[in-house]
Amino acid sequence: MDDGRILQLVTFKLENEEFGVDILKVQEINRMMNITRIPNAPTFIEGVINLRGKIIPIVDLRKRLGFVNSAFDKATRIIVVELDGLVLGFIVDSVSEVLRIPRNTIEPPPSIVAGIESEYIEGVGKLDDRLLILLELKKVFSSPDRKELENIENN
Repeated sequence: MDDGRILQLVTFKLENEEFGVDILKVQEINRMMNITRIPNAPTFIEGVINLRGKIIPIVDLRKRLGFVNSAFDKATRIIVVELDGLVLGFIVDSVSEVLRIPRNTIEPPPSIVAGIESEYIEGVGKLDDRLLILLELKKVFSSPDRKELENIENN
């Protein structure tokens, strides 16, 4: 990982933990909007939104990662990402900033970080006074989850 390159990350919060995802995967960040529920969807799928004529499945990242539920507020955001052709949104407590960090400040994940299984974590970034958990979004949405999301997107 120590190749001198810079990573650009969109950082966001869930509870008191700070996470980052590669900015290249992020299409846009939106304020919370009305979400249409879908019957019999997995519990972590909040429903769908209509974003400029495109139906996008919305995932509550708190539920998906096993955090305690909390009410949405004015800081709540939907981060719209594209993962191998699948466009989806995920709900976060708040979006913090866009960060540029050297790749060599990122360490492999320990077995469990903040109660989240390490399979979802790409690494942990060491910043001056804080740690940033880098999520591997493709693994957060495994094959069975992806099929569910594709079914929602295609209906």
